[in-house]
Amino acid sequence: MFMAIGLLLWLLLAKGLSSEGSVGVTFSSRLVHRFSKEAKIHLASRGNGSALQSWPERNSSEYLRLLLRSDVTRQRMRLGSQYETLYPSEGGETFSFGNVLYWLHYAWIDIGTPNVSFLVALDAGSDMLWVPCDCIECASLSAGNYNVLDRDLNLYTPSLSNTSRHLPCGHKLCDQQSFCKGSKDPCPYSVQYATDNTTSSGILFEDKLHLASDGRHTEQNSVQASIILGCGRKQTGEYLEGASPDGVLGLGPGNISVPSLLAKAGLTQNSFSICLGENESGRIIFGDQGHATQHSTPFLPINGEFAAYMVGAESFCVGNLCLKETRFQLLIDSGSSFTFLPNEVYQKVVMEFDKQVNATRIILSESEWDYCYNVSSQELINVPPLKLVFSRNQTLLFQNPIFTAFASQEQDYTVFCLPISPTDNDYATIGQNYLMGYRMVFDRENLRFGWSRWNCQDKASLTSPFNGGSPNPLPANQQQSVPNARAVPPAIAGHASAKRSAATAGLISKHSVVSMLLICHLWLWSYC
Repeated sequence: MFMAIGLLLWLLLAKGLSSEGSVGVTFSSRLVHRFSKEAKIHLASRGNGSALQSWPERNSSEYLRLLLRSDVTRQRMRLGSQYETLYPSEGGETFSFGNVLYWLHYAWIDIGTPNVSFLVALDAGSDMLWVPCDCIECASLSAGNYNVLDRDLNLYTPSLSNTSRHLPCGHKLCDQQSFCKGSKDPCPYSVQYATDNTTSSGILFEDKLHLASDGRHTEQNSVQASIILGCGRKQTGEYLEGASPDGVLGLGPGNISVPSLLAKAGLTQNSFSICLGENESGRIIFGDQGHATQHSTPFLPINGEFAAYMVGAESFCVGNLCLKETRFQLLIDSGSSFTFLPNEVYQKVVMEFDKQVNATRIILSESEWDYCYNVSSQELINVPPLKLVFSRNQTLLFQNPIFTAFASQEQDYTVFCLPISPTDNDYATIGQNYLMGYRMVFDRENLRFGWSRWNCQDKASLTSPFNGGSPNPLPANQQQSVPNARAVPPAIAGHASAKRSAATAGLISKHSVVSMLLICHLWLWSYC
């Protein structure tokens, strides 16, 4: 209805911006309500009689109905997310059970109607959410097989969920249509993981994931989000040996991952965070974009696509020495227990670490790592701090650089290892062991990875909206510290000049005009 008004605004804008020599362009205009007398006169002058015939009287039922319909339309535009943050309905707490469950971090999630609980591994390196279901070959779900669990694990039975339905082969998120006979057939899936011979396969379903949100002025809200999950009928490799026996929550950037589906539905911002506490517990929060003062670095595309959480490191530092020619790309992977470096970088890091550590190197045949040490319990272990340096002098300090293999009080010694392994890949993988103690933000909306030291048990601070508060709500003696090592102060980023040139002032003024007109245009469009 108001295309003419929108056109008029843009013509006035073009005239203003075309004025040569003007540095600060200003523009003002009256906003005209869609059902005002002025709007009616304008339409009459353009011969739009059909619109005038249905013109509602002010404050009439038809007038209010049309305004309400416009409001509903604006809501459906989803200009913002419905919730600031969401977390799994059982609280969003994460757990690590050590070697029993392969050093991964897990969270309880509820799926289906009525809801059933699953203890899933958190994996930022893959996209699929799958749980054991209609099993041909699955891991044991008995708590008796895992001495760290207080209850048996569950099996997903689609027929027992009132909200479950097959994902058809014709669905745009079914990527194995070549294995389908018809578009209405159930969509199969098969995922190959980085670990040799470790896979999950089965059928895709649509169902509900139970989440919660802490409102600003209300009590906890329950949210049922539509998600796609794999009915994992057959697992192989480490999934049959104790890793992720009750499923995996893929958090990758793919369209089928839970963060992607939540963002697409307008439930949260396209971001999430994982906070891995140093006491083997933490939090996962959907929609969390972190804090303005957190460290951050951009994600890097792989073959032109953002298919994984890959970032670029400028150098690897051991102690006070940042090693030369150690620039590399690395994958941020919460589904990897430990850390891997490209061979050339690995050799430089371990050689320098070996020079600086004050302990005797030993060979442990049962260890996965090559650099292990034996030290008397009477000695003070001087472990050099390890950190990564990114662009703009952003640093990530590894809070616990060593892994204590075992300690003997009887023989009065301690054995520890540097938990880094070499890889033939041309990129590194930073696993959970070097991400502990940080609130890690996977901001897919702005394509950035953020991190800050955090108390992961402080749920209130994690579910608060994005703000400019301190990124380190920890006691001063716990910030950026490594046991028995020298503390490294956080880097101070340079600040841009606050002065503006005349040309910049002109650009800002013109952009302000454009912004204002865009707002006016959207306001008018939403009422048409």
